Formats: sequence, structure tokens, C-alpha cells
Amino acid sequence: MTLLSDSAVEVVHPERAPTTRRYLMCEPRYFTVEYVINPWMNPDEPVSTDLAVAQWTALKETYETLGHTVETIEPAAGLPDMVFSANSGTVVDGRVLGSRFRAPQRAAEADHFRRWFLDNGYRDVVMPQCINEAEGDFTWTGSVLLAGTGFRTDPGAHAEAQEVLGVPVVSLQLVDPRYYHLDVALFVLSEARDGRPAEVAYYPEAFSAGTQRVLSRMFPNAVIATEEDAVCLGLNAVSDGRNVVLPVEATRLAAEVAQRGYNPVMVDISELRKSGGGPKCCTNELRG
Repeated sequence: MTLLSDSAVEVVHPERAPTTRRYLMCEPRYFTVEYVINPWMNPDEPVSTDLAVAQWTALKETYETLGHTVETIEPAAGLPDMVFSANSGTVVDGRVLGSRFRAPQRAAEADHFRRWFLDNGYRDVVMPQCINEAEGDFTWTGSVLLAGTGFRTDPGAHAEAQEVLGVPVVSLQLVDPRYYHLDVALFVLSEARDGRPAEVAYYPEAFSAGTQRVLSRMFPNAVIATEEDAVCLGLNAVSDGRNVVLPVEATRLAAEVAQRGYNPVMVDISELRKSGGGPKCCTNELRG
């Protein structure tokens, strides 16, 4: 991992305070690309499972070095995308809304993760009626749940999430198939806390015109990403309120968040990007 020091870029924002997080991850022991369910996937392109495991391990160790706790689930043979644990469920205040996948190739993952939640002390676990791919399309800001739709998650899942999780939900429309989930088009830099609003980064062109207006109203001080940031899945990032874990290629975005007082932490997860995933795709946050 590479840490970019604050001294490299003039910090013009107050000191950012990290908060300790708890994550769920799944080793890519069976990772491969053998079908196509998003524009990033090409079964004809060679894939190294060993390299994917090494990069995933480095990501896990990065979180642990930053002081976070990482829980793991045993991977299942025949489910090559189970590594993308962001899609396992949405956890807010200890309540869990499970996932229901659109692609039949991933459908069996949902029950593996459901059992993990139950086996690890979660009792308020609800499996959805509507298709939702969990933190792929649900992003918690600390005060509202941003909910993406357009390619994977059904619009009806947004109302279901509000009812199950008991938090307000704001629907956002995705329009570019390359950014098929909300978590490859937007991420939360810092959650709403102590009267301060959440701060996010996002790529406007991934969203409909109306959604762009919503985002500009909700987050007038957002980091606005460029196509350069988006095409390397730079927005598939994970922040603890200070340290921002980003793909190593996202250098422009790293410089931008550093100017806001955050500390970019660069990781190489290029092998998993062959299936359309980055750091956040591999990371589910266990809140409460």
C-alpha cells in the first residue's frame, strides 16, 4: 500500500478524523471471469486467480493496518463473484437487508451471506422481495440512504429498504452501463456527524439529468470526479472519514481528495477490475 502524506498537497480543510470500521470480505479463491453481466467482463481475457488473491489480501491488510476489523466469509466453489461482498447485504444500526441478485449466476450468493449474518449474531435479517444488490446500489451517508437504480436494483427495492432499515431513502438514476452500480459512480468521503453534512465524490455523467440536480442540491461541496477518475473505477473507494482507499490508477482523484484534507491510500486491485470490481466492491461495512 502507498500512503500519500498531507505534506504532498496543501491541506485547506480541517483535520479529518477517522472512525474505526468493521468490514466483511470474501477471499477470491474461485475468482474467474466465465460469464458477462457488466461491460467490464470479458471471458476471453486471461485472469490470474493467484494474483486476484494476492491483491485482495493486500487490500484486507490495508484495512487492518488502518485499524479496522475485517471479518471473512468462506468462499463457495462455483461462485466466482462472491469476492464482491459489498453485494451481500446492507447493514444499518445492526439491521440487515439481504440481497437478491438480478443475474442468475450470482443468485446463490445471497443465501451464503444470509447464513453468515445469522451465524455471526445478527437476528434482524430480512431477505428482500425486490431485486437489490445491497451496497452495490445502497450507500449510507450517516443520515440518508442513497439508492441507485437503472441496471441492477429494482426501484421498488428503495421503498423496501426504507421500510426494513427505518432510514430515509433518496433514489438516484444511473444511465451509463459502465457504471452499473451506484458504488462505481459515487462514494461517501465522510458521513454526516455532529451537525456536519456528509461529503461525497461522484461522477455526474453516470447519472440522469434530474439526479445530477438532486446531487448538486444535496452535496454542493462534493468532489466532482472526471471521466479519468471513473474509468479506472476510482469511485469504487472506501473512506473511514480520513483515509480513503482508492485504486492505484486514480491519481487525479487522489490529489483532489488530498486537497480536501483526506489521506489517499492507493491499492492495486486491477485483476478484480476484470470483473468490474474495485476496493468497495470487495468490502461490506457492518454498521452496528
